[in-house]
Amino acid sequence: MHRAVKLPLIALAAMLAGAMPAMLCAQDAAEDNLARLRARTPEQEVIYFVLPDRFENGDPANDRGGIRGDRLATGFDPADKGFYHGGDLKGLTSRLDYIQGLGASAIWVGPIFKNKPVQGLPGQESAGYHGYWITDFTQVDPHLGTNADFKALVDAAHARGMKVYMDIIANHTADVISYRQSGGEQGEGADDDYAYRSKADYPFSTRGPVSGAAINSGFAGDSDASPGNWSKLTDPSFAYEPVVAPKERAIKVPGWLNDPIYYHNRGNTDWKGESAQYGDFVGLDDLATENPRVVEGMIAIYGDWIDRYGIDGFRIDTAKHVNPEFWRVFVPAMIERARQRGIPNFHVFGEVATGEYDPALLASWTRNAAFPAVLDFGFMYAVIDALSKDGKGKPAGQDELARLGEDDALYAGGAKGAMQLPTFLGNHDAGRIAMFLKDRNPGIGDDELMARVRLANAMLLTMRGVPTIYSGDEQGFVGEGGDQLSRQDMFASKTPVYNAETLLGTSATTAEANFDTTHPLYREIAQLAQLRRATPALTGGRSVLRAASSDGPGLFALSRFDPEDETEVLLVFNTSPAPLTAQVGVEPASAGFEVLAGSGCATRPDAPGSLAVSLPAFGYAVCRATR
Repeated sequence: MHRAVKLPLIALAAMLAGAMPAMLCAQDAAEDNLARLRARTPEQEVIYFVLPDRFENGDPANDRGGIRGDRLATGFDPADKGFYHGGDLKGLTSRLDYIQGLGASAIWVGPIFKNKPVQGLPGQESAGYHGYWITDFTQVDPHLGTNADFKALVDAAHARGMKVYMDIIANHTADVISYRQSGGEQGEGADDDYAYRSKADYPFSTRGPVSGAAINSGFAGDSDASPGNWSKLTDPSFAYEPVVAPKERAIKVPGWLNDPIYYHNRGNTDWKGESAQYGDFVGLDDLATENPRVVEGMIAIYGDWIDRYGIDGFRIDTAKHVNPEFWRVFVPAMIERARQRGIPNFHVFGEVATGEYDPALLASWTRNAAFPAVLDFGFMYAVIDALSKDGKGKPAGQDELARLGEDDALYAGGAKGAMQLPTFLGNHDAGRIAMFLKDRNPGIGDDELMARVRLANAMLLTMRGVPTIYSGDEQGFVGEGGDQLSRQDMFASKTPVYNAETLLGTSATTAEANFDTTHPLYREIAQLAQLRRATPALTGGRSVLRAASSDGPGLFALSRFDPEDETEVLLVFNTSPAPLTAQVGVEPASAGFEVLAGSGCATRPDAPGSLAVSLPAFGYAVCRATR
């Protein structure tokens, strides 16, 4: 038994006085570290994207989300690729060493909000493990942890000098609203196949089809965003009559989200024209984002996450399925909210998904919808084409990659604005870069596939934009494409379809944890990320195209310039399976070169403005001029 030791008050005061300077110094150091982090601009980051459920299981006690019952109640079934597997925020926090070692300076965390655990027609159910079926916009999904766990993640990342970006949704909520059809049943279990009904056929001004009884006298239409106009919509005409099962009538938080008046209720989108913004996204309840109450509510929801946690940016899901007028209010409000919180470089980027190289569509959302940046699908398709034999109906080659610089003029802010675009090689919806290149280069072996993937990584980490790594790519994950087959577990998986896959660069499978810091792709990305961070030309430097092959694989080269002193950094890539030697144009003032990564640049120009390069098959070099 230990006796309590009583200290004289004067002695205790002396001890506390001695401890205070150390405590204050630690606090000052933390504040200085956070200030340096927040001073970084978006283009200075390397982003690592992770779906928490598929990354690391730090707390098995929350695997079922606190719900009792079978998998259709809990959503938990680690053997099924479409259900929760057990990853959580504690697991993600425990692996920050691994992520930082890869060279990532920002973590884009897939949606963490409370989701409807399971939805779908009988026999077609899947779970909200991905986070895009939100019921409560104010709480962390209990499968992933608690709000305190999220705060612990953000604080731990900030202490390391790493930023945290949240994945957010304003287009839709979970599928709670059903529709009453003629002769159909009400509420849960009703047929979910509702064809889109247009505003022309079912206008707001009538009850039912265009020939129905007139209602809502004086409503000027949904293009008038004034509260006065929307107050006249007291008895809205819905194309389909919304019905909610009794047990789900108060499931959404904040409570205003439970009122069907704040949804379009027009049936499923067909992805074209009007329905792309007014239709339900695969049955998900589509918010009427023209309504000023919805605008106000979403600003309040997401502004509160900024206020409470001091996060550093938003990736915005399904951005092109929301009317641009909403974003022109919401995005500036979020940036201002962050500025007031002491976050001057809050990074906002929207998902404007494209199925091909289409910078005009991407850029239109930076001009029409006030997005500072969008995910650069154009870059992904340009790299895939440049590294492919099969052009999928069009010649594969470097034409799109060569156009990037010219097309950057389309974005708000031009080439400078384009530097904030998150660039990537694959994602959790379409598939991974290894899968794309395997599909587009029929018959190639693993060694050639690895070489092509390594070259794609070199382009990603050295060209303009904000490089974004999808978790698992650095461990050689391949997959079969589509969403569920591109969402493998990083921790030891129990999903047979994942564990049967062959990984690149390793004999491991997903049946064991894949956090190997010696994996060749992990090492390559880490080295290039370190080089990028140490070379200002690779983060904020302007780009000049030097060479591009117009008739298939070959030499692709461009120069980037230090934004302070204009020192040239030459990037050369060989997209062909054969070695090549060529002369590349450089600045006449660049009198010598040193190789920073890869190999193949001569140390001195053969003549002012002309440098010899010699690259192996699928080789690359990053070379800095000396003066």
